[in-house]
Amino acid sequence: MAFGQQLGPPASASQLRDLLALLNNAGHASFRAARGPMGFSQRQGSGKFTSDEAAAMIRQMQDEECGSAPTVATTLPRLSGAEQLMRRIPTQQLAAELQRRGWTVTNP
Repeated sequence: MAFGQQLGPPASASQLRDLLALLNNAGHASFRAARGPMGFSQRQGSGKFTSDEAAAMIRQMQDEECGSAPTVATTLPRLSGAEQLMRRIPTQQLAAELQRRGWTVTNP
């Protein structure tokens, strides 16, 4: 994955419009203005969100407006290249490699 590339499909125009309206209601003039206070990445500060990121942020901001408890996780964890590679390797192959290295492997 190239640097700064999104981890999923881009957010729809309606999601971005809804998110910007919620940010405006919270006192932010733009995505860039909300970057620091909202903890957005540089990509998000430019208004580029994945569909999942936008949905999670909209849900979180709507919950905050209604006085509900905030959601626990709002962004996807960033995975290193090695972690991304490990997720693509079949489970049986990983187990065989761990056993080859002397580990004991059992099914969950």
